[in-house]
Amino acid sequence: MSRGLGDVYKRQKEWIDESGKASDTSATIYMDAGCWNFDGATQLPSQFRLMRTLHQPTSRATQPEGGILYDFGKETFGYLTLKNLSGKGIIDIYYGESPEEAKDKAYCETLDKLQLEAGQVTDLAIRQTSPLSGIENEYTLENSKAFRYVYITHEPGVQIGEVSMQYEYLPEEYRGTFRCNDEELNRIWEVGAYTMHLTTREFFIDGIKRDRWVWSGDAIQSYLMNYYLFFDSESVKRTIWLLRGKDPVTSHSNTIMDYTFYWFLSVYDYYLYSGDRQFVNQLYPRMQTMMDYVLGRTNKNGMVEGMSGDWVFVDWADGYLDKKGELSFEQVLFCRSLETMALCAGLVGDRTNQQKYEKLAATLKAKLETTFWNASKQALVHNSINGVQSDAVTRYANMFSVFFNYLTPEKQQAIKHSVLLNDSILKITTPYMRFYELEALCALGEQETVMQEMKAYWGGMLKEGATSFWEKYNPEESGTQHLSMYGRPYGKSLCHAWGASPIYLLGKYYLGVKPVKEGYKEFSITPVLGGLKWMEGSVPTPNGNIHIHMDRKMIKVRATEGKGYLTIKSCRQPKANIGTVEKIDENTWRLWIDTPEERIVSGLKY
Repeated sequence: MSRGLGDVYKRQKEWIDESGKASDTSATIYMDAGCWNFDGATQLPSQFRLMRTLHQPTSRATQPEGGILYDFGKETFGYLTLKNLSGKGIIDIYYGESPEEAKDKAYCETLDKLQLEAGQVTDLAIRQTSPLSGIENEYTLENSKAFRYVYITHEPGVQIGEVSMQYEYLPEEYRGTFRCNDEELNRIWEVGAYTMHLTTREFFIDGIKRDRWVWSGDAIQSYLMNYYLFFDSESVKRTIWLLRGKDPVTSHSNTIMDYTFYWFLSVYDYYLYSGDRQFVNQLYPRMQTMMDYVLGRTNKNGMVEGMSGDWVFVDWADGYLDKKGELSFEQVLFCRSLETMALCAGLVGDRTNQQKYEKLAATLKAKLETTFWNASKQALVHNSINGVQSDAVTRYANMFSVFFNYLTPEKQQAIKHSVLLNDSILKITTPYMRFYELEALCALGEQETVMQEMKAYWGGMLKEGATSFWEKYNPEESGTQHLSMYGRPYGKSLCHAWGASPIYLLGKYYLGVKPVKEGYKEFSITPVLGGLKWMEGSVPTPNGNIHIHMDRKMIKVRATEGKGYLTIKSCRQPKANIGTVEKIDENTWRLWIDTPEERIVSGLKY
């Protein structure tokens, strides 16, 4: 039965945690997708299609239990094609990111069932019959899938010749690059770039197998990685707009409190990297109404707590993670969001609200240490309940407070030892939060430690056979344990955007490039080898690139846009082919870059 366009209804939306437990509360208001003249099942809102390229399997193997297992060599996404079809009967197709998943008929996450008859195929999932095409009696399935392996069985009366797939992708230019003397790290960068590409579609999505959804926490990391790989501004803008949705605001972004805060932060990040003030002007009214919603849900202390309908996520944790009371992590993100609102209000000339947001941010920031800092633990505690600090210390608020510079240098160094390098603190096992954990360590000058962590963690996935990076990786697991999540043996996504964070870390903290003023009008370059012998790469800017080569004796820099400075660590004063190297601190030097000619700095000594 059809519903009217104005027929708005509520329904409980359940989210599912890592163990498979569903929530029993939601604030989501559902509305019909149909609008204007797109009010029927046969009226398609768009005929838009992404690019497709034909890919052949790298191998095929007849299985002892019957059927053929096709291996396409690496994780991929698209549409399966069957050629030289003949006969009559049922064809069963099982897809898998692993061979175990593809061959497990009972628990495989995605599958298709086709009925072959004379000259035609019926897709039994969508009840659609199509004629075989061309002289090769070819059929391409209508629904896209994510897989590496495909297991096909069929009734005796069916014959299948060739199996291939149409790889579907958004055409992107790999403007960012990275190479070094460590081949494992090169492979990590390449697989990270491929993971990003697979999950960059009309929008930045989380993963290609399961959700295929736009999540704000996933998206903000995709934006940052994108700035160091594609610099695709349009995809960023589309995704930010999508995540904001329409007024009135009835729930947090994706119903998740922390994801609302990431949304605010992503807007200013985009402005800083792109210099696109027009976008901020367009979005600012929606930023205001979103912040009004947040401010309407604060407690008597001006802090946020989980209320009815809120999903307080933080992270998938292998251990108990309390979500009650005032979480220090949520307050740190909230404070940064208020600061972002103040900055954006300034950009659009809203002085009154700029002052309002500045005052709110300053008030909340002043409460962070008094409420959560524990002198004996030398860390921010996880939460406070009814004004009483908990004993729990987690990494989340502590690492964010480091790269937000919310604490004194002394306390940041204390956190490095008491939390970030302390194995007794609950370990992070998702690439999602490893992104921020390693960023905090890089901000504290621990690039050599982070290099070993990247090689152990992402290299660990490679050693397990990964061809794209996963939603979660626990090095203590083994075998098929790596495939399970959400209470399902193959529930885990083996291609997840947030798994590609080395792209960002290597660009920002090893090549060392970041914007200082909007749109790279001014930039800083602080390259750090982090234990490597040499490295080189390019970081894209809005209208150019910054290229860096560094070894233990020399740095070469060429910037085609903007002006900036190169910061160099050396025990003695280096020499430059252009300009003067100036001392700014003990064993720290700086060279100003204001023309596109290559700078060569030599005579480094550590």
